[in-house]
Amino acid sequence: MNAAAQYEARPANPGWLKRAEAWLDERGRPAWIVAMVLGFIVFWPIGLALLAYMIWSKRMFGKSCRSRRNSSANAYRQSFNAARPSGNAAFDAYKMDTLRRLEDEQKSFEEFLQRLREARDKAEFDQFMDERSRAPRETADEDRKEDA
Repeated sequence: MNAAAQYEARPANPGWLKRAEAWLDERGRPAWIVAMVLGFIVFWPIGLALLAYMIWSKRMFGKSCRSRRNSSANAYRQSFNAARPSGNAAFDAYKMDTLRRLEDEQKSFEEFLQRLREARDKAEFDQFMDERSRAPRETADEDRKEDA
């Protein structure tokens, strides 16, 4: 899914739960803990639900909510900016040519890696077959030596 499609897939007006989650994420783990404690004070199942959600979503024991949100938002913004035209036709043509060349290089590199994997697999298989064919000959040679 490209950046423009991801941007279009986001709802224009997220629900109050998503807005509350984003608000708490902006303030970090202490805000989540305060919300959980307040939930226990108001009505214990709310606090329990918040605790379960914090553990399930790795907000309790994972990285900081704020750093996770900022890193994903920055990655999204950067990928979206790379696809957006700058308004300068010469630069846009250069950028598209460079991106196309990099994609071709990546494709050829992946094909090279695939050929290396196939060569390694073939070498391992040939070694296995040699060892397998060698074992019956060696046992037959030992049997002949014992008979003699």
